[in-house]
Amino acid sequence: MSDATRLSVFKTYKLYVGGKFPRSESGRVYEVTTQTSAADAAGKGKWLANAPLSSRKDARDAVVAARKAFGGWSGATAYNRGQILYRIAEMLEGRREQFVREVADAEGLSKSKAAAQVDAAIDRWVWYAGWTDKIAQVVGGGNPVAGPYFNLSSPEPTGVVAVLAPQESSFLGLVSVVAPVIATGNTAVVIASEKSPLPALSLGEVLATSDLPGGVVNVLSGRTAEIAAPLAAHQDVNAIDLAGADDELAKELEIAAADNLKRVLRPQPVDYAETPGIDRMTAFLETKTVWHPTGSLGASGSSY
Repeated sequence: MSDATRLSVFKTYKLYVGGKFPRSESGRVYEVTTQTSAADAAGKGKWLANAPLSSRKDARDAVVAARKAFGGWSGATAYNRGQILYRIAEMLEGRREQFVREVADAEGLSKSKAAAQVDAAIDRWVWYAGWTDKIAQVVGGGNPVAGPYFNLSSPEPTGVVAVLAPQESSFLGLVSVVAPVIATGNTAVVIASEKSPLPALSLGEVLATSDLPGGVVNVLSGRTAEIAAPLAAHQDVNAIDLAGADDELAKELEIAAADNLKRVLRPQPVDYAETPGIDRMTAFLETKTVWHPTGSLGASGSSY
């Protein structure tokens, strides 16, 4: 059969919730187009796909999935989490060309610039994979005290984190805000870039085949403000990253998040191409301090 008579098979993009790929329960979709320059008289790019337009119900379902997955993921060894994050990088490497194409369309980049973004995103997964079993030594440890006690501080994950992915950096920015959340044992509900959601939805397909337990990362697409509002007010969401919110929306979500004392990471200018520090990991860690008696000290200064 010649190419001229072959029908194209268009991809159906779906949400990624609880390790499965549902359509939005509302049945709604919205058009995603290529990004065009300001000089484009038509003002509209080429149609790429219809993305699911998530509803409040989808957001609530994603929180249920994230909470269900939290116990197993936070209880896994840090080394095991690192192995899984590295596996994500391996799977992305195998689908590199697909993501180069999707990022180029999503952000209006040349193929070479899109490839640089994808390569950096793959490297970012490897970078955070290396941190999973090291962050505890950096932000925790033994504390000197005046008395016959051991005093130990250790970091623990905050819980379910809602993440508003950056609007402009559809893939590298997305990975840069999601990877640190799960590297430290949290689970995530992610709202993809509103205008460029396709790389994020495709990332869900990679996560599903990367040994990552279902529910650890849940990816929603649609109107950022519409999905973020119920997540910020949700009583079972422990923290929220406002990276993809504008100033007005961020203020509204901060107010809603205060109802159950969520941790809030405010939006800030970030160059996602730069090597990240540990701030996004520590932002969603709690410090647990344990006191343990050593027993009465003898003349030698030892209780043993």
